[in-house]
Amino acid sequence: MGTPAPSAPPKRYLSLRTQLLAGILAPIVGFVAVDTVSLYRSALDAAHTAYDRQLVAAAHSIGDMLRLERGKLELTVPYAVLELHHAGAGTAMSYRVSGLDGELLGGDERLPRIESPPLKPSIYGGLVSVYDTEVQQEPMRMVALQQPVDGHDRSGLVLIQVAEPMANRRQLAQGILWRTLAMQSVLIACVVAATIFVVNRALAPLQSLRRELDAREGADLSPVAASGAPPELRPVVDSLNQLMQRLRGLLGQQQRFVADAAHQLRTPLAVLNTQLQSGLTGDVPPQVLMSEMLGTVKRATTLSNHMLSLAKVEQLRQRGDVEPCDLCDVAQQVAVELSPLISEKNLQFELQCTPGCTPMVEAHPWMLGELVSNLLHNAIRHTPADGLLGIAIASSAEHVMLECWDSGPGIADSVREHAFEPFSTASAAPGHATGTGLGLAICHAIVESLHGQIALADHQPGQPNPGLRVQVRLPRLRET
Repeated sequence: MGTPAPSAPPKRYLSLRTQLLAGILAPIVGFVAVDTVSLYRSALDAAHTAYDRQLVAAAHSIGDMLRLERGKLELTVPYAVLELHHAGAGTAMSYRVSGLDGELLGGDERLPRIESPPLKPSIYGGLVSVYDTEVQQEPMRMVALQQPVDGHDRSGLVLIQVAEPMANRRQLAQGILWRTLAMQSVLIACVVAATIFVVNRALAPLQSLRRELDAREGADLSPVAASGAPPELRPVVDSLNQLMQRLRGLLGQQQRFVADAAHQLRTPLAVLNTQLQSGLTGDVPPQVLMSEMLGTVKRATTLSNHMLSLAKVEQLRQRGDVEPCDLCDVAQQVAVELSPLISEKNLQFELQCTPGCTPMVEAHPWMLGELVSNLLHNAIRHTPADGLLGIAIASSAEHVMLECWDSGPGIADSVREHAFEPFSTASAAPGHATGTGLGLAICHAIVESLHGQIALADHQPGQPNPGLRVQVRLPRLRET
């Protein structure tokens, strides 16, 4: 045999507080993160716009300094021109002016001459290009202005290039970003603190309920006070109180059952003990003694089996293990099993199933069989020899009806309301066999677990032996 596969580890769930905090704060933090990226890009675009205007203005100012005299271009750029257009402290503009033949007229020779500037649609006009480049591995922002020059003997375009390091723009954008992040961090801290306070305050009733339940003793099933609970928690408290009420009823029923069972089992054991003592002293003939002891053991065995059946009914009710069952088939099987008892008393038995009906019930097969078996056992026990008894089954659109009747002494009206209580044997008439008092109690428990109804009535009202008619109504299984 192979080793069994290891069971999967139990699934771990986050606490309600963690789920609430994560559900509230995660979207806020996510929005702030997305907003931060968008803010940095917007700040950088704004810096580009402001700095680009300074570069273009500086390029036009340099272009205004060009002079064409006697066929030769002259350029004098005072330092004050760049100072006038610089964007602020820390900026460092550099420029290059290339003549009509590409020669260097002025500026920084380290700036590479652009043979054909990348002309793109721009807000500064068709002769101005603004683009990113690198100068000696340093990112730069470049403006290329093609300045027209027209003279008597020569004309053309002069290329004016003005550049500035990108670090200035990034520093400005990052400064705006960090100042905004500082304000947003304060806002997030306030939101987190307020959220934690509100969540803890909202979960305080749950903590109070937990402490109240932890402080209780194991046997305390009294209702939980719901007066101070919020509206969302009151349905939970009400359901908890209903569960405790059912548990109180179940525990009370079990305690009564155990007490009654202990009392009932004491009787056959005491009788058996007396019979054994009589046998030891020789007061009773062995044949008579063995017959009496056999009867005592049979009654004790029947009582034990009924007690186990009643306990099994409760177990199956808790499990909820049901399947579609045909009540007619169940009744036929039970009748075959009990046919020796019917033949022993020479009884006339009749099983009636309405033709064409489908008495399908959703139940555990054992429970239905135990129901029919107990009803038929009771009918056989209380029906005199050569008497009549039977089972009739019919169905309607909503219910399945089961009736078990006999021609015995019946049950008096005064004790009929207690007939379904455990160990109720007051219905036994003189001269008839007595039972354990659990048969009808088992039937009642089974019918109740199947959400049905059970009732008792006379089979032949007004007759010396009115008989008993047990009427059971169960919900019919709907066809899909």
